[in-house]
Amino acid sequence: MNPHDEHIYLTGGRVAPVRFPGLPLQRLGERISSAAVDIDRPAPGEELNRGAETAPRPAATVIVLRGGAERLEVLLVKRNPQARFMGGAWVFPGGAVDRREGRGEPALHAAAVRELREEAGIALRSADELIPFSRWITPAEVKTRFDTVFYLASLPPGATEQVDGREVVDARWYRPREALEAASEGELLLVFPTIKHLEQLSGFRSAVELIEHARGREVRPVRPRVLVSGETARIVLPGEHGYED
Repeated sequence: MNPHDEHIYLTGGRVAPVRFPGLPLQRLGERISSAAVDIDRPAPGEELNRGAETAPRPAATVIVLRGGAERLEVLLVKRNPQARFMGGAWVFPGGAVDRREGRGEPALHAAAVRELREEAGIALRSADELIPFSRWITPAEVKTRFDTVFYLASLPPGATEQVDGREVVDARWYRPREALEAASEGELLLVFPTIKHLEQLSGFRSAVELIEHARGREVRPVRPRVLVSGETARIVLPGEHGYED
């Protein structure tokens, strides 16, 4: 299995569950806006890059949905606290593309289906069930980089989550806003991309509404930057102060 390396560049600090101010909710296709985030010195594997820019590896993440037309719940899985990358963090299932899976969209689909099965025990009937939702590219200022496509997928009928107890040790369903509240209370450790996606998802009333909104929409890459000042690294998104400097 591949660890959730695609998320390591935006942990919001690893010393405690991250807390972010309430921000305007944005929907797919709109400019993502958030307050810049300060992070502590990164843990091993999350170091900033002082040399030549590295090329990002392709990766895929699956946001599993349930609730139909009545509500919206998403599946979060807990990384093994002993893991080198993202230990103890609650994330969406996903990981890097295996070289044997090839290139391009077919490879991303294969990785998404494989990681969802390995990490959450959920088998999709086909890659056609994957709906592109967003694309995040690790900042050039970070050593380990990933170009990650986030997909939406409805929970297949009769399917239930089942963790392997090794890479992933727990799995829970949350309404997006409830997951954010749990993080603010110190109950969950969430990383920055997960937080930003949960904020977006909070703007939808049901799984059906979200899927209808996402189908056929253009997915544009989000390219966060890391601005370093002394011992502090500040994460900024497109449109925020300092991004174009």
